[in-house]
Amino acid sequence: MDSGHSIVFWLNRIDEVLWSNFLVILLVGVGLYFTIRLGGMQFRYLVYSLKLAFTRQDDNAQGDISQFQALMTALAATIGIGSIAGVATAIVAGGFGAVFWMWVIALIGMVTKFAEAILAVKYRVVDEKGRMSGGPMHYISTGLKMKWLGSLFAIFCALSAFAGGNLIQSNSIAAAVQDLVHLPPAWTGVILSGVTAIVLLGGIKSIGKVSSYLVPIMALLYVTGGLVILAVRFDRIPDGLMQIVTTAFTGQAAFGGFLGASIMAAVQLGVARGVSSNEAGLGSAPIAAAAAKTDVPGRQALISMSGVFLSSLVVCTITALVIAVTDVLGMTGADGKALNGALLVMQAFRSVIPGGDIIVTIGLILFGYTTIVGWSYYGERCMEFLAGEKVLLGYRTLFCLFVFVGAVMSFDMVWPIADIMNGLMALPNLIGLMGLSSVIVIESKAFFALLDREKLQKREMEST
Repeated sequence: MDSGHSIVFWLNRIDEVLWSNFLVILLVGVGLYFTIRLGGMQFRYLVYSLKLAFTRQDDNAQGDISQFQALMTALAATIGIGSIAGVATAIVAGGFGAVFWMWVIALIGMVTKFAEAILAVKYRVVDEKGRMSGGPMHYISTGLKMKWLGSLFAIFCALSAFAGGNLIQSNSIAAAVQDLVHLPPAWTGVILSGVTAIVLLGGIKSIGKVSSYLVPIMALLYVTGGLVILAVRFDRIPDGLMQIVTTAFTGQAAFGGFLGASIMAAVQLGVARGVSSNEAGLGSAPIAAAAAKTDVPGRQALISMSGVFLSSLVVCTITALVIAVTDVLGMTGADGKALNGALLVMQAFRSVIPGGDIIVTIGLILFGYTTIVGWSYYGERCMEFLAGEKVLLGYRTLFCLFVFVGAVMSFDMVWPIADIMNGLMALPNLIGLMGLSSVIVIESKAFFALLDREKLQKREMEST
């Protein structure tokens, strides 16, 4: 076994151990706990959260960016490579049953995302330059009085920004561009590094503005293309859904270039890629929520919660069904290897829509780029928490260099690195959520009571 294969082997082993029963049970357990304590609020307030996300503006409230920009920044880091290439890698390694477990973790994760954002806004602080700063490193340090654990989260989050928020994105973009126009990955890396550096100089306001423009455009483009394919292959959708549900509990047999998958593989990959897609439980998205202009923590928390629904239950589902109805799973590429990641989704699109791979490539470029700049902000906030503003220039420079590194790295290496970093940053965040559960429940119930009063006042005004 050469050194490259040896590294990949051990990365996959660590990934498998970390995302085995312990972390899966912890993520599901925390989500179920808050689902019960808050009376299934993710189901009761879902429609209202979506309405709030796209209509409410609190420009006069304290914060750096609008609620919509905060949502778009968070979605930039979630409706992205994880919702396209991430779904494909989950299906290739865990079978279609992995998608079912992505749905499960999304439904449970909605309330986890709500809880994270509640704490992020409640415990946010104003930094030396008058900007809002918040997230698990702050609510763990201030709320739990455990500075060491908050620092541990910040370290893992900063590392995760380089892995899942950087390497995966540039790697997937480079692979898609090379497949479509044969541009060498190194050139893609150079271009991506340059345009990333331009936006990073502008900080969160620049990131929020770029995300608020690009995210709706890319989501509409990709979702429309996916829906066209599903409309053309409408008769295959029931079979696709049945395959997702049944193989979640039976595993999936090998066929073609597909090696087959066990039930445990479906669960582990579904949860790991689901969390990578919607970030519920990781603690990254609350860093963006903390910068939002909002009158009360619960308002922004509902908006953050809607991001899980949009990324995992809408975009991920479309990707999975497109793969299912086009029968591309198990197909091999020119190199004889089974298609995986972005290349699998590109093949699915081009098999139905002439030039459909162009839609996926454009979507990947926009998705991946906004994910890179969104995660750069998460990493910056963590580095500033750890070492102050003096390290930010060096961090930004290194981050841009890693964009290039990701473009030329091995596909087999970047995904387990990202999974490992995600798992490590989730642990201190979940401890923080459980340790501050009473604060979350008190804040949530007070907010729900406020919403009830606002509804009553609105009815009274309409009746007069």
